[in-house]
Parts: sequence; structure tokens; C-alpha cells
Amino acid sequence: MRFCGRRGKINLMKAPKFIDDRDKLEKLAPMLLAPIKRQVFVCNGKSCAAVGSAEVKAEFVRILEEKKLRQGKESKGRNPMGEILLTDCGSIGFCSFGTAVMVHPDGTMYGQVTAADVQEIVEEHLEKGNVVQRLALMELPIPSE
Repeated sequence: MRFCGRRGKINLMKAPKFIDDRDKLEKLAPMLLAPIKRQVFVCNGKSCAAVGSAEVKAEFVRILEEKKLRQGKESKGRNPMGEILLTDCGSIGFCSFGTAVMVHPDGTMYGQVTAADVQEIVEEHLEKGNVVQRLALMELPIPSE
């Protein structure tokens, strides 16, 4: 730690070393080898939390782990080769009528999702690729390759 003047301290932290060895990266983050197809973001911001986002997330956890679709550590009840990443996020932008859920890379944003809706989203959208239209608020365009 270096001191700056009489009162201030400046913390000089060493920058992390950039890892460019793919084998080392895969050893540190085995998810790089998983056949991930989609990432599901569940908003846990203040407004969504007030209308049950914790229950929505818990239902995604339960169903995805039961179906062995959730990517993650086996020691945590997940599938290291799972196809779905489940992620908390702070806001998707539909704060007035949460719980908001976004499926990436499909670009589908769902709103007013309840725990009772999760089974349908998993079976229809995540497994079959069909957007659940009654909950879909927006579908972002997917760039053509």
C-alpha cells in the first residue's frame, strides 16, 4: 500500500494475469466444454423480488436440475454438461410488471412470470424452441450469420 499525502492511501493491486492457454482455461472453468444452448436470466431486482422472483428462480432450479438440463457442478446437483445456464440479474427493464425472464441468445423477454409458468417455459421454449406467446413481451431480432 502506498500513501498519498497526509491522509489518503492508494491501494496498488497487481493486475490479474491474462490466461491464454485454452487447456488451462478449460481446467479452471469446465463449463467451457459444456454444450450450452441457452442462458436464462431471472430478474431479482427490487420490483421483481416484490412479486415473487425468488419463487420463479427456485422453480427454474427445481425443474432444470430434475431434468438434468442445468449446467453446473455435479456436487451442487447440476449437470456439468448441461445445456442451460440459469443466471440472476438485476434488471431486464420490465420493472413495472415483473417477474421478468430473458432467454438468450433467442432474445425472448418474458414478463409477469410466476412459478406456475416455469414448467411451460422449460418444456415449450427451452426444450422445444417454441416461444410462450402469452408471456412474451419482446423478441429481439437475432442477427443472421
